[in-house]
Amino acid sequence: MDDRVIVVGAGPVGLALAGELRVGGAEVTVLERLAAPTTESRATTLDARTMELLDERGLLEQLGTVPREPRGHFGGLPLGLDGQPSPFAGQWKVPQARVEALLGDRARRLGADIRREHEVRALRPAADGVSVEAVTGGSGRRVRLTAGYVVGCDGEESTVAALAGFEFPGRDARRELLRCDVRGVDVPDRRFERLPRGFAVAATREGLTRVMVHEYGRTPAVRTAAPAFDEVVGAWARVTGEDISGGTPVWVNAFGDVSRQAAHYRRGRVLLAGDAAHRHLPVGGQAINLGLQDAFDLGWKLAAEVAGTAPAGLLDSYHDERHRAGRRAMAVIDAQALIMLGGPEIEPVRSLFGELLGHRAVRDLLAARLGGLDAGTRPPGPAGTPERRQEVPS
Repeated sequence: MDDRVIVVGAGPVGLALAGELRVGGAEVTVLERLAAPTTESRATTLDARTMELLDERGLLEQLGTVPREPRGHFGGLPLGLDGQPSPFAGQWKVPQARVEALLGDRARRLGADIRREHEVRALRPAADGVSVEAVTGGSGRRVRLTAGYVVGCDGEESTVAALAGFEFPGRDARRELLRCDVRGVDVPDRRFERLPRGFAVAATREGLTRVMVHEYGRTPAVRTAAPAFDEVVGAWARVTGEDISGGTPVWVNAFGDVSRQAAHYRRGRVLLAGDAAHRHLPVGGQAINLGLQDAFDLGWKLAAEVAGTAPAGLLDSYHDERHRAGRRAMAVIDAQALIMLGGPEIEPVRSLFGELLGHRAVRDLLAARLGGLDAGTRPPGPAGTPERRQEVPS
């Protein structure tokens, strides 16, 4: 068997996986269609479990001092996180671009071969490996590589998932949010505010303001590109009454409350991780954290499989454990989307949840779920034996 693993996608999940595979001794080639790392910081939050995993790998020192937020939310309702069973209780504010740079440096230092401007076009799995064809740069030159395994870490619109025929049961988005990072505006901070015409968030850090807005009852648009800044300006004005048209947009996007999960995370020698495996509303940084935890679980298992040292069933346990974790997380996300973005009819449910959050047992249960602390096998420590987290009761 070819001892190379091809990872498709050089975002945080793909780079984390590449580093883990190299630690386990596997040869790794990462294929990325973009010419350079993105400067967009879509996610800004790392949860307690991700911080534990980074700490176990000695990476926190390289991140330096990062702000800790002891308070989170559940569907926009305040939720204290100090009761999380972790030395990293809380939420940690680290821009996605910074996490990607950290994990990219680690993967390269460990010997991963990262090839940019390689867009995967064909995938041919076989009994003993996988053949991958990619187009390089602007030349249109086709290259062919073979590997023992291929892992798609290439996001919601995963080429790997499509080419390999993965199925994604679930539902499409019913609600849409517009999001923008903008400089040069002066608006009050808004923390998950439900207003008569919609939902609004605004937070300013170091001169950059992130705004998010949803108009009640508005169905998601069919999009082939990011929305124009003017669309965000209009929605923000209708919901909040504020004018942000004089600002300079740095980044604009739209996202919805889609809820689809791959029926299986593995099809023979092709596997999925991160947003390639689960598509959902990226509330509270859940997307990047769930994806990184996929990568850290898969890395050591796949490396052992490639090396021929894995016990029977180890690689299949990746699907078993991470599909379950994803399903649980997505149920929490769907509940939050309903409580946060539902119209006036949802107010009785919000009121009930507000009362329930007054009970410590409820707060601790939800805080553990939001922090990724409720299930999963930890990667092997110095003794080489994985440790299990105790599951929080459903």
